Amino acid sequence: MSNYRVASRYAKSLLELAVEKGVLEEVHNDMVSFSKVCDENRDFALMLKNPIIKHDKKRTILKKVFEGKVNAITMAIFDIITKKNRESVLPEIAKEFHTQYNFNKSIQLAKVVTAVPLDKDLRSKVEEIVNQISAFDKVELKEEVNEDIIGGFVLTVGDKQIDDSLKSKLKALELKFSQNPYIKEF
Repeated sequence: MSNYRVASRYAKSLLELAVEKGVLEEVHNDMVSFSKVCDENRDFALMLKNPIIKHDKKRTILKKVFEGKVNAITMAIFDIITKKNRESVLPEIAKEFHTQYNFNKSIQLAKVVTAVPLDKDLRSKVEEIVNQISAFDKVELKEEVNEDIIGGFVLTVGDKQIDDSLKSKLKALELKFSQNPYIKEF
């Protein structure tokens, strides 16, 4: 079974249990912080995926790092997953949990790439555009600065992308100039 399917199933079960116990926000915060630890600490993420390190050792490390800092349900899912020897999937479970949490709370994830950082007014305008595009109530906006796009923005919402950057407009103009309708090509 693919890691995505495994992660999706564990995340769905964890979400349902957290909703049932009334600790959804706490578990969500735990999963976000776990993802952050995995993203910021490459050695920790590699340790989880390393087949040479025994599963008991990984469970001990997870307990030492997270016990007392996370909800009991989060600690229990860490324990269950390590007992089933699937701790390599924990980072994917945390990311998938966040995705399913957003869907549950009707939050649309969007990514905007600009040449300069967004100020408060531009951020609210981009969120307005996302609200018009999607049927969700709230927006979680990830911002990225890429000076290569020169100006404008590239907005990705779900599977839709709006490319209003100067770089793409210049490429389109270059393509248009390369096609000369007045000279016949043989």
